[in-house]
Amino acid sequence: MKSAVEPLKARRIYLLLRDRIVAGELPAGTRLPGEPALAAEHAVSRVTVRRALDLLEKEGLVQRKAGSGTFVHDTRAVRPIVADLSNVLSHLIDMGRSTDVKLLSFGYGVPSDQIAESLGLKPGERVQRSVRVRLIDGEPFSYLTTHVPEWIGLTYSEAELAAHPLLELIERSGVTTERATQAINATLAGPEAATALDLEIGSPLLTLTRIVYEPSGRGVEHLHALYRPDRYSFHMDLVRTGNDGERRWSPALGWPRGTDKTKAEKSKPDKNKLGEKPTRTARAIKQRS
Repeated sequence: MKSAVEPLKARRIYLLLRDRIVAGELPAGTRLPGEPALAAEHAVSRVTVRRALDLLEKEGLVQRKAGSGTFVHDTRAVRPIVADLSNVLSHLIDMGRSTDVKLLSFGYGVPSDQIAESLGLKPGERVQRSVRVRLIDGEPFSYLTTHVPEWIGLTYSEAELAAHPLLELIERSGVTTERATQAINATLAGPEAATALDLEIGSPLLTLTRIVYEPSGRGVEHLHALYRPDRYSFHMDLVRTGNDGERRWSPALGWPRGTDKTKAEKSKPDKNKLGEKPTRTARAIKQRS
């Protein structure tokens, strides 16, 4: 029983220290108490404290110096990607060019019923499936599994996918991407994703499922993405819209941050002429400046 409890205690200490570091309570350069002091403070063994510090070090939050102790590392060294939910598609290509990618698998086959249905495929129609890891400043932040109809996948090679953003290759094939639907949730890292993202199995992840459509309504890409929450976050600008008594928060579509809200609201249509919800497409903001 004790062997099963100790890892849980180590993770609890790791999370407590991590929260204090991320919140700025323990700024960069701060020397953490020694293992004996932390063990006494949390009523655990030094082995448990060492496991917690190992997790912090693996995440890049602390740095151990022989003979000196454990110090809070400058967490700005790896800056997160911030994705704007109100403009998801327009700058995905730019994101691809500001980050690196590692292609883990590339092949063709019949997809699951769920993916086939979401893309509007015919029975037995094949797809090109790939698994990639994206890195920012050399550190992995996303684990991407994509399915593309075979007739599109045949227009690019494995080498091209390893060197170019998928959306760029899809549009190069002559396809026009018009809109996308997406869902965001939380999940835990399985063995493959944990290894690829340099995490422990069971670590929390953000998950996004996006389906991209061409004007005819056919699906041209199904993306299932897993993100490290410490290296990737989602952002949305909101504005107040509607008449008095029916005011509500709406996505700030079509204008950048800092735009005069009154002018923006006047330029925003009252409702979508097609009776559909506004499409929320993707913008990744490069965080290197």
